[in-house]
Amino acid sequence: MKLTKKSHACIRLEKDGRTLVIDPGTFSEEDAAVGADAILVTHEHLDHFNEDRLRAGLESNPAAEIWTLKSVAEKLSAAFPGRVHTVGHGDTFSAAGFDVQVHGELHAVIHPDIPRITNVGYLIDDGRVFHPGDALTVPDHPVETLMLPVMAPWSKIAEVIDYVREVKPQRAYDIHDALLTDLARPIYDHQIGALGGSEHLRLTPGASAEV
Repeated sequence: MKLTKKSHACIRLEKDGRTLVIDPGTFSEEDAAVGADAILVTHEHLDHFNEDRLRAGLESNPAAEIWTLKSVAEKLSAAFPGRVHTVGHGDTFSAAGFDVQVHGELHAVIHPDIPRITNVGYLIDDGRVFHPGDALTVPDHPVETLMLPVMAPWSKIAEVIDYVREVKPQRAYDIHDALLTDLARPIYDHQIGALGGSEHLRLTPGASAEV
C-alpha cells in the first residue's frame, strides 16, 4: 500500500490501482480529494472537512463515494444521493477495495467549556493504517502504521508520547502538523522518537512511503 502525505491531517492511500483519501480539509491542498475512489472524513472541523474539497473529489470521479459521520453526511447527501454513507463506532465496510473498521466516538477535549463533537477513526486493512482524526483513540486491534496527530490545541507532547506507547504501532507518521513550526519539529522528532517506543517518521506534503 502506498501512503502519500498531504498537508495537515490529509492522507492518500493507493492499492491495486484505487485510491482512498482521508480528511481533505481546509489546510490541505485544493485537489487533495481529486481522483479518489473513496473518501473518509473523521469529523466536521474545517481542518478535516472542507465541502469544496469533497465536492471536487466527487465531481472528478462519478463513482467516488464518501463515508463519514452524520454531521458531515447531512451537508452532502442531498447533492450526491446514494454516494454519501453515515458510519459510527463499531461499523465495518469496504471502500474502493479497502477494508475499514470505525473506532471512536468523541473529539478530544479542547476545553471543558467547549462541547465535544463526534469524531471517528478509521482502521484500514486489518490494522495496516490507523487514522484517529482528532482523538487519541486506541483501537482494540494491533496497528502497523499509526497516523499520529502530533500537534493540536487539544494536546500536549506528553499525551502524544503516551498515545504512541499505548497503541504500540510498528511505526508512527506525523499528521495534524500544519501549526507546528520548523523550529519545533526537531524537538518533537527527538522526544517522540526517544520516548514513544515505536519508529517515528515524518513525510513532507506530497512525499510517499510504502506501508
